[in-house]
Amino acid sequence: MLRIAGRQRGIAAEAEKLHAHLAGEQMRQPAVVEDAMGLQLQGLVRQLDAICQTLEQLEQRIDEVFTAHPDATIVTSVPGLGVQLGARLLAEIGDDRRRFADARALRAFAGAAPVTRASGKSSFVHARRAKNDRIAATGYVWALAAVRHDPHWNARYRARRQAGDRHVAALRRLFHLMLGKLHHCLQHNTIYDPARAFTEPAAAPA
Repeated sequence: MLRIAGRQRGIAAEAEKLHAHLAGEQMRQPAVVEDAMGLQLQGLVRQLDAICQTLEQLEQRIDEVFTAHPDATIVTSVPGLGVQLGARLLAEIGDDRRRFADARALRAFAGAAPVTRASGKSSFVHARRAKNDRIAATGYVWALAAVRHDPHWNARYRARRQAGDRHVAALRRLFHLMLGKLHHCLQHNTIYDPARAFTEPAAAPA
C-alpha cells in the first residue's frame, strides 16, 4: 500500500517496526469483551467494503454520464481536468452558456476573483469568502494537477512564486486564469489550445 501511495523511502524499516509492534505482547481484555470487539470490527469492515463498492459504482457511472456530455471533450482538453474533476466542475457551472455573462462573473461565482475594498486613501485586496465552495475546492486540485503535468502552467506557477506569492496564492491566481480559459473555450465551443492560451510571457502579472 505504501508503494501504491508513492512512498518509496523507508518501507522496509517501517514494515519491520510494525511487525515488531504487532508481534509483541499486548494488553488483553476478558475473552467475552475481545469477542464482542472482534464482532464490532467485522461489522465496520463490512461497512467499509460496502462503501468502497458503492464508490466504485459511482465512479463508473460518473465516467459514463460525463463522457457522454457534449462539453466533456472541451472540459477535459484543459490541463489538469480529468473525468472526476471535470464532472464536478461542469456539474457546478452547468451547461447553460447564458448563465455567466463573462469570465469575470464565473470567477466571482467560483471565488477565484479577489475582492477590493477601499476606504479613503486605503485599499485592501483579499480573497473572496462568498463563493461556491465545491468549485473552489476543485480549483485548488485542478491548478495543482496542471502545474504538475503541463509545462506552461508550471512556468506560470514558478513565475508567481518568484514574484513573492505563497503556494496557495499562486495556485489561486492560476485558478483565476484557468477559469477564464475554460469559459472562453465553452463559449466558443472549441478545445483548449496552449498556443493561443499563452500568447503573453509567463512572468506577466496574473
